[in-house]
Amino acid sequence: MSHLSILPTVLRDAEGLAASLNAMGQSPIWGGQLEGFAGESQPVVLQVALAGGERLGWMRHADGSLALVGDLQRLSRSQTLQRLLGRITKRYAAEMALRQASSRFPGAQVSVVV
Repeated sequence: MSHLSILPTVLRDAEGLAASLNAMGQSPIWGGQLEGFAGESQPVVLQVALAGGERLGWMRHADGSLALVGDLQRLSRSQTLQRLLGRITKRYAAEMALRQASSRFPGAQVSVVV
């Protein structure tokens, strides 16, 4: 594994991200460390193991946003990863919209149909 990179995102809600990952068939793990090259590691709030054995994680920035953490140099060469990140972002947006609708309309039943 090469150097771990940290990429800012617009994601802010770790619970919403975890729900999104679960809905996509991923198994998010709360906490832990992502390991990089030569003993480098980065603490993360949430992480997932990908099919190829790579891991992606999200750490909390001081402003409350979640930053993507991973071996982005290696992962950026993967079209599958690029599609996965797009799907995660879309699912997260849907999850947050559902949560907002539920809070604005108590008692209403809202869901995502895929």
